Amino acid sequence: MSTQAEHYTQLDQWIDAHFDEEVRFLQALVQVPTDTPPGNNAPHAERTATLLQDFGWQAEAHRVPDDEVKAYGLQSLTNLIVRRRFGQGGRVIALNAHGDVVPPGEGWTHPPYGGEVVDGKLYGRAAAVSKSDFATYSFALRALEALAAQHPPAALNGTVELHFTYDEEFGGELGPGWLLKQGLTKPDLLIAAGFSYQVVTAHNGCLQMEVTVHGQMAHAAIPHTGVDALQGAVAILNALYAQNKVYQGITSKVAGIEHPYLNVGRIEGGTNTNVVPGKVVFKLDRRMIPEEDAVQVEAEIRRVIEASAASYPGIRVDIKRLLLAHSLRPLPGNEALVQALQQHGQTVFGEPIPTSGTPLYTDVRLYGEHGIPAAIYGAGPRTVFESNAKRADEHLVLNDLRGATKVVARTLLDLLS
Repeated sequence: MSTQAEHYTQLDQWIDAHFDEEVRFLQALVQVPTDTPPGNNAPHAERTATLLQDFGWQAEAHRVPDDEVKAYGLQSLTNLIVRRRFGQGGRVIALNAHGDVVPPGEGWTHPPYGGEVVDGKLYGRAAAVSKSDFATYSFALRALEALAAQHPPAALNGTVELHFTYDEEFGGELGPGWLLKQGLTKPDLLIAAGFSYQVVTAHNGCLQMEVTVHGQMAHAAIPHTGVDALQGAVAILNALYAQNKVYQGITSKVAGIEHPYLNVGRIEGGTNTNVVPGKVVFKLDRRMIPEEDAVQVEAEIRRVIEASAASYPGIRVDIKRLLLAHSLRPLPGNEALVQALQQHGQTVFGEPIPTSGTPLYTDVRLYGEHGIPAAIYGAGPRTVFESNAKRADEHLVLNDLRGATKVVARTLLDLLS
């Protein structure tokens, strides 16, 4: 009878033998754009389902109703679930990666949708975050299937689900959030898209708000007849930015996460150069460490905005919450998952794989809110910055893809054995 160590070797060998096919699979995924906005992502789901069919899998296509999608600011959205059962009973383990991504922007030296391979790196938007893990998870599952089909078969019990979703950039509520609320899935454990050199078990929360500053338009030659909304906005912005100094004194106890931070990412307003601005709109992003309470954070931001607006006569503000993504904290029950990822990561990559937090926010929080223990792990470098994610020339080192696929396949074997 084969030992578990021999099964690990067989998984590794299958992945090595099919690695060129895995790279072609990822190239095909990168070559279908999923810019969000505008968020017309149903065509990518259709292409993905076709590619999965070649593996003998019938992907469930769960199309979110058009009225919900358009009200959310997107154009089309279809989430996919693949379910593969082994034996009887056992855990249900979900693997989630997202296909939506920010537009490519400027500065690329490789085509953003070419999927070119140069010097052992695959270039393209979403090559690293996170179409890479469509490939990682699919080929890890295929390797497990191949092992289970051997004689004598590996004794596996449980179900693996692939969740390929398309709403991470807008917060995940119509991606994993929608699948969970509809009762379409309720896994026991989750692995979600990440990087190869760390196992992430916690992440920041995020509050995004839109602030509209109302004044009164006037001719620039007689500015005293109006109320300058831009000057009012400047007073508010100065007060908000001053909060960042306060936040630097608040330190998280989670490794990999430092302190809260506030960023204003977009400002628009005014009508012309010779007109006193009557309205200015800006959008802010407040990152919350796991120890913070989201309700208190939002209340404090509103207080700062309203107090600073009141200091400028004639100014009125409207405050709208755009997103409230709660932080992720480790849930009891994730120990076997985390330990397996660390053990196999060290074996495959030849170095210790620590657990840590990340200042990002992810879809994983939505699974956490449903009581599903999770870990973030997948193909990629040590940091988001190294991969150029959300920047020009995003890329994935193919050795990281190969290694992560082996780690995930071995982990699935442990959890289903």
